[in-house]
Amino acid sequence: MAFEGLAERLQGTLNKIRGKGKVSEADVKEMMREVRFALLEADVNFKVVKEFITSVKERAVGQEVLKSLTPGQQVIKVVNEELTALMGGEQSKIAVANKPPTIVMMAGLQGAGKTTTTAKLANHLRKKHNRKPLMVAADIYRPAAIKQLETLGKQLDIPVFSMGDQVSPVEITKNALAKAKEEHHDYVLIDTAGRLHVDEDLMKELDDIKALADPDEILLVVDAMTGQDAVNVAESFNERLGITGIVLTKLDGDTRGGAALSVKAVTGTPIKFAGMGEKVDALEPFYPDRMASRILGMGDVLTLIEKAQTNVDEAKAKELERKMRTNELTFDDFLEQLEQVKSMGPLDELLGMLPGAGKMKGMKNIQVDDKQLVHVEAIVKSMTKAEKQDPAIINSSRRRRIAKGSGTSVQEVNRLIKQFSEMKKMMKQMTGMQKGKGKKKGGFKLPFM
Repeated sequence: MAFEGLAERLQGTLNKIRGKGKVSEADVKEMMREVRFALLEADVNFKVVKEFITSVKERAVGQEVLKSLTPGQQVIKVVNEELTALMGGEQSKIAVANKPPTIVMMAGLQGAGKTTTTAKLANHLRKKHNRKPLMVAADIYRPAAIKQLETLGKQLDIPVFSMGDQVSPVEITKNALAKAKEEHHDYVLIDTAGRLHVDEDLMKELDDIKALADPDEILLVVDAMTGQDAVNVAESFNERLGITGIVLTKLDGDTRGGAALSVKAVTGTPIKFAGMGEKVDALEPFYPDRMASRILGMGDVLTLIEKAQTNVDEAKAKELERKMRTNELTFDDFLEQLEQVKSMGPLDELLGMLPGAGKMKGMKNIQVDDKQLVHVEAIVKSMTKAEKQDPAIINSSRRRRIAKGSGTSVQEVNRLIKQFSEMKKMMKQMTGMQKGKGKKKGGFKLPFM
């Protein structure tokens, strides 16, 4: 996650105050000094940091906090609420025009991922909102931009309107809008040109497209990895175009994350979406409260549930539960579950959504290597049908054959078989606990139920 360094520092700072029975103004002052350093180090705008610290301090030293039964937790609650407010307070949804189509103008500099984000947004609108989008290839300057959008459109089975690179973007937009009305599209996403930097020619062209299309949304795509520069770019575009929303790309990268914490406060424009990977479905609505919780180590269970609902087959999950209860779990089931978990996203990101995961024993320094899953998958696929059904028959010669067939070592094969056996034992214990407590209120439940 983009905020990994910031999250670690903030959680470490807040943990010092969390369990205190009594908190003084001096404690709060010391904590806020460390929070200030953490935010500045994360490349958050210094004016934003100053205002944030002032707001938190004013609330945290109030009598209702310092004299409460759990002052440490109350201070953390204040930090969480102010962090949420800093990023926009509540989710800002994409506009819906009273009379279709809803016109969305996509803007941004080259390299921010604008064209890819246009396709991701079209895919999101179709899958999550059952819309019928039309993408418009109006970037006639960047080599292969039109081809890239057409390729993505073909991959997603979403139509792309293009007229080549010899027609003006304004003319392309005009014809695209006519086409959208004719074919009853309810969203039109215009992929406009970008530049390496903000210049007058770019802004004049965007002004002309805006004047013609009268867009319901002007979404600015900015690269979260550029830190404070992303905020400066957003400010420039906002002053000229009056942007209505921001899409932060590469928020899954190893970056300091200052852009996400600064951009709303500096521009007054909400972050509407976040790009969380390269796949066409790796675009998520931006929830300030959920992001604040993740930064503070409180997890993000709602997003985790939504990912599970989207990617996990309910019927298969129920069948898996039955097999776990009767101790019939096989390597085929294991492989199926592995595929479903992989489709939810990187494992370290999923673990980060679990409340308190960072404080769990052994979790803090865990490095989840998604490539390791490829090895696991190869090992299981190198087994015969009989071996997958009954791992007990896998003797030493079979293990050597499986290792050779999967391009792994015998040690890796041994380790997986042992882990699978231990997992089955653990699941048997868990289902036993559930059977004993299932009728009681608050009884133990399986993790995926």
